[in-house]
Amino acid sequence: MAERIRIGVIGVGQIGKHHLREYAKIPEAHIVAVADVNEAEARKVAAEFNIPQVFSDFRKLLEQKDLDAVDVCLHNNFHAPVTIAGLEAGKHVYCEKPMAGSYRDARAMQEASKRTGRKLHIQLANLYSPEHKTAKRLIVEGQLGKIYHARSSGYRRRGRAFVDGYGSPTFVQKNSAQGGALYDMGIYHIAQVLDLLGNPDVETVSGATHQEIPMYEDRKASSGYSVEEFAVGFVRLRGGVTLDIEEAWAVHYDESESSKILGALGGIKLHPFTFFAKAGDMEYTANMDLQALDRRWHNTQPDYAAYDGSQQHWVAVLQGKAELLPTAALALNVSLISEGIYLAQERHRELNASEIAEASKSTAVKL
Repeated sequence: MAERIRIGVIGVGQIGKHHLREYAKIPEAHIVAVADVNEAEARKVAAEFNIPQVFSDFRKLLEQKDLDAVDVCLHNNFHAPVTIAGLEAGKHVYCEKPMAGSYRDARAMQEASKRTGRKLHIQLANLYSPEHKTAKRLIVEGQLGKIYHARSSGYRRRGRAFVDGYGSPTFVQKNSAQGGALYDMGIYHIAQVLDLLGNPDVETVSGATHQEIPMYEDRKASSGYSVEEFAVGFVRLRGGVTLDIEEAWAVHYDESESSKILGALGGIKLHPFTFFAKAGDMEYTANMDLQALDRRWHNTQPDYAAYDGSQQHWVAVLQGKAELLPTAALALNVSLISEGIYLAQERHRELNASEIAEASKSTAVKL
């Protein structure tokens, strides 16, 4: 690959602009084109970031021969068709989370990546945090012993998209976003825990979703709000490991809960990071200076900077400086779990993985 990776960004809304600001911090990334159906906004953003090419049709962007990769920053039900088109056009593709609006579509994305031989990377920001890296090291070194249970937890006191004052209505409409808290936030926390567990196969899923807390009626009506604010799940994973899930856009509670990993020899609470273990028959609790660890690992490990963030990792991978983390495989597993929770709510029972896969239907927008 060239010294600078040439990237096209598809979608210049809230997420697209955030991605562009992140790329601006990476000298090895060169944004050469943007595409958006709102051409006026695309031109405005291109001028701000000094991007030479602007398209109102993403297909025209994909035809450009000077692109190494594209970054898909669209709503969930657009992820699969645009990502697959990018892969089939010979581009490596970085896609926003969640992977897609359904497990069927997410699986089609992974299959397209394998079929075309192009790389597929999903934005899973939590994998690059000091908490995650420290937890992973403890687990790899065997400090937890046999792991038997984990929790994925995410809370906002009141932070539903649009109806609580930020973002656009498309974030809370099933026909574009497909899901609410579980898709918007849960992807981060569930993927993080799955990665720490080694991304085991899913055996069964049960769960439920809720929408109970009142909201501004005018914003509810004008937005067409049709997704959940709260989701719970219980997952049985290969090897006898269990996983419980709580994800809230709005809840009358605080943030004292945390994602965690429990093992026979030790346990980890991710926020605030705490390590629980024993010496002999004496239990102890350890707090770690994660910033000091992060500085030391940066100074002593040559490839450590390739894992500073999702986009830094993507660019480093395309330059041949690092192996791509299994973000697509993680996101695909999360998609199976998430859809399993929605189906469990609908059918009022636990489902096995094959039932979820068979029941999944494409929610991809026809382009």
